[in-house]
Amino acid sequence: MDAPIPKAAPSGPQEQARQDLAPWAVQPGASRGRLYPEDGGGGRSPYQRDRDRIIHSTAFRRLQYKTQVFIYHEGDAFRTRLTHSIEVAQIARSLARQLHLDEDLAEALALAHDLGHPPFGHAGEEALNGVMRAFGGYDHNAQSLKAVTLLEHRYAGFDGLNLTWETLEGLAKHNGPLRRPPPYIAEYSARHDLELNCHASAEAQAAAIADDIAYNNHDLDDGLRAGIFTLEEACQLPLVAEARDLAMAAVPADTPPDRLGSEIIRRVINLMIVDVTEEARRRIAALKPKDVSDIRRADRPVVFFSDRMRALNQETRDFLFDRMYRHWRVNRTTLKSKRVLQVMFALLHGQPDMLPPSWARRAGEAGSPEAARTVCDWLAGMTDKFALEEHRRLTDPHTPG
Repeated sequence: MDAPIPKAAPSGPQEQARQDLAPWAVQPGASRGRLYPEDGGGGRSPYQRDRDRIIHSTAFRRLQYKTQVFIYHEGDAFRTRLTHSIEVAQIARSLARQLHLDEDLAEALALAHDLGHPPFGHAGEEALNGVMRAFGGYDHNAQSLKAVTLLEHRYAGFDGLNLTWETLEGLAKHNGPLRRPPPYIAEYSARHDLELNCHASAEAQAAAIADDIAYNNHDLDDGLRAGIFTLEEACQLPLVAEARDLAMAAVPADTPPDRLGSEIIRRVINLMIVDVTEEARRRIAALKPKDVSDIRRADRPVVFFSDRMRALNQETRDFLFDRMYRHWRVNRTTLKSKRVLQVMFALLHGQPDMLPPSWARRAGEAGSPEAARTVCDWLAGMTDKFALEEHRRLTDPHTPG
C-alpha cells in the first residue's frame, strides 16, 4: 500500500435529496464518493452499486462454507456466515425502513460485515489472532475492510471493490468509534480518512445492531436443532419466556415442539426489532439531528437497544456462551480447528514458497512480518472445506500437494 491514493471523488451525478429519507439519513446524492472516480451507476444509487459489488465478490461467495458455530460437515441445516449475513441484511433493511434511512446502504453493510471472518468461526479468529500477536494481531472487522479495499482483484484499475466512503466507514466502525484501531484500519484511514473517532451513520448502526439480533436468535435456533439445550431450558431466559407467552396465545395448543420453537424465535426477533425502533426514535427525538453529521458527532449511538433489552440480550449471550459455545462438542471442534490454522501458519510462514505463486511473491522473505501478513490473508480467505483440504495436503504424505 505504498502507491499514492487519489483524492476520493463523487461516484456519479449528484441526485436531489430523497424525500422519503429522514433529514439525518445518508443521502445517496451527497455521497463522499469513491477512492477511484467512476462513471455513474446506470440508474442505481451508489449504495445499490456497493451492494451488488459485494454480492458478486469472491469473499462473499466463500461465506457459504464458513462456520457460524457448526462446521459445514456437521449438518447442512445449520447457519453459515452466508446465511447469517443474509439474515442480518433482512433485519437491517427492516430497521432502516422503519426509521426512514437508506435501506440500500444498510443492506450493503450487513452483507459485507463478515467478509473478513476466517474459517472455523471465532475459533479461527482466536487462532489467527494468536499467531499474529507479534505482527499486530488479527481482527475480522479490519480484515473485512482489507478484503474490499485490497484483497479482491476483480477490476483492472484498482485493487478491492472501490466502495463508497460511507460503506467503508460503516465497515471500519462496525463496533463504534475506534480510539485504538487495528493496524490495517489505521493504515488505510491515514490515507483515506474514515473519521474513526466518531460514530458511523445511522444506517451503519442499523446494520450493526441487526448483527446482534440475528446472531443470538439463530444461535438459539441452531442450538435447539443440534440438541445442545432444550426448549424448556431456553425458555428460562426472560426474553424467550416473553416470546413463548406470545406464541402460546397465537398457536394451537397441540403445536409440535419444533414448530413452537420456531414460533418463539421469530417473536424474539420481532420483540428486539420493535425495541430498537422505539429506542432509536426516542434517542433521535432527544438529539434533534439536522443531518447525518449530527448522528456521527453524537455522544452515543442512536440505533441501539433500550437499557431493558440490552440487559435481556446479555442474559441470552451468557446462556449461549455457557451452554453452547463452551459445550464439549463445540470445544472439541474449536480445538481441532485452531490447530489446523496454527499448523498451516507455522509451515507457510517458515516456508512461504509453498504458497501459490502470486501469494509467495507478496510474502517475500521467510519469517518476515510481510510473510506473516500474507499467510494470514491467505488463511483468512479460506472456507472451512478448503482449509481442511489444504491442511491435509500440507501435512499428510499420502495426499498429493
